[in-house]
Amino acid sequence: MALLNSSCCSTPPPPSSLLPFRKFTSNSLLLRVSALRPLRRHSAQNRLSLRLKASIAVESPAISGSDRGGDSPKLLLEVKDLSAVIAESKQPILKGVNLTVCEGEIHAIMGKNGSGKSTFAKVLVGHPDYEVTGGSVVFKGENLLEMDPEERSVAGLFMSFQSPVEIPGVSNIDFLNMAYNARRRKLGLPELGPIEFYGYISPKLDIVNMKIEFLNRNVNEGFSGGERKRNEILQLAVLGADFAILDEIDSGLDVDALRDVAKAVNGLLTPKKSVLMITHYLRLLEFIKPTYIHVMEDGSIIRTGDISIAKVLEKEGYKAIAAA
Repeated sequence: MALLNSSCCSTPPPPSSLLPFRKFTSNSLLLRVSALRPLRRHSAQNRLSLRLKASIAVESPAISGSDRGGDSPKLLLEVKDLSAVIAESKQPILKGVNLTVCEGEIHAIMGKNGSGKSTFAKVLVGHPDYEVTGGSVVFKGENLLEMDPEERSVAGLFMSFQSPVEIPGVSNIDFLNMAYNARRRKLGLPELGPIEFYGYISPKLDIVNMKIEFLNRNVNEGFSGGERKRNEILQLAVLGADFAILDEIDSGLDVDALRDVAKAVNGLLTPKKSVLMITHYLRLLEFIKPTYIHVMEDGSIIRTGDISIAKVLEKEGYKAIAAA
């Protein structure tokens, strides 16, 4: 194993029905958040928005252009020496995380429970439960740490979650229409009305093998585990994010559902878009082939390499990495 050094047919509702959605804050896609500022005036709703606002990021040793082989691709995300603590207790969680992600790359992060993977992700999206104490994060040439969560979303950062949250009273099509228009405003493009958006989103249901009736159901309400994961990837397909963070999208999925989700992710990849996956299992990486795999331990990335790392972990566990 060669290791690299750290280096519906029903018509959508009228625009007025979208107004209640403006008081929600979304977690999976920071993009779904920009219209939700009014929520902050209400503490109970605020707690919901915090749960819905997290996003992911990861650490890995920096890799030079020569290590990547050939000409250096365009840098998308660069994390340097990122440290963070739990805001309330000041307990250190991240302890000098480094990661570089270029356009078109697929990165996977593996590690034991409690190693800091999800915390790193939440820090990248600006979750208020964590406080950055050192380091820097640059996304598409801009200081990510200075952006609000919703700004990170509209800038092209997306995160899917292990356990997507239900949003009673808000249909999928309303939710996605608002999120999509938030990013279009950021890009200086005209917003799409409900009818136009319906035409835009309908073909994308085929990507994730979802029926059109799902558009009129409330967000994740009554969804099975597989339906929730498919719904997350539908959101990714609609928003067209530049950098997608997928937190254990394979958890709770049977083989058929996993194949559908992986096929959808692969179908969304382009030379300009990148993915960061958090997973415990080799099976996901056999469907979505990673460019690099990183192993995280005690708040930092300790190994970076190729698919062979996951194969060793599958057979021998993390003790094999610790001993390497």
